[in-house]
Amino acid sequence: MPEKKVLLVYDRECPVCHNYCQTVRIRESVGELQVVNAREQSDLMDEITARGFDVDQGMVLKLGEQFYYGADAIHALALISTRTGILNRMNYWLFSSKRLSHILYPVLRFLRNLLLKLLGRHKINNLGHAGSDRF
Repeated sequence: MPEKKVLLVYDRECPVCHNYCQTVRIRESVGELQVVNAREQSDLMDEITARGFDVDQGMVLKLGEQFYYGADAIHALALISTRTGILNRMNYWLFSSKRLSHILYPVLRFLRNLLLKLLGRHKINNLGHAGSDRF
């Protein structure tokens, strides 16, 4: 049986997002996790934009042909992750609950956006909102 493609799209310029994506591990039976920089043009980013996902407000997980966005992405990632290492166990413990994921994700997104504002980063603005280039 062929493995599903597991693609995690995130903002490479966010130090917290980058560290998270470098740390998270998924079970081998699910497939191999490939991280994708949302700041680089790709067919996948075109598909994400066409679906209306604002990558400045949430990461995207593509598992096979299914897309998960924001809190749903981090929840799905927790369910397919390994429990190897402290950070992966914490990830599972915090985000394996859909309800808790939907409570915590907006708080984490706010803190991420605040960090990027303090660092002077520009938004990806994949949806092309006018006047929306800064955090």
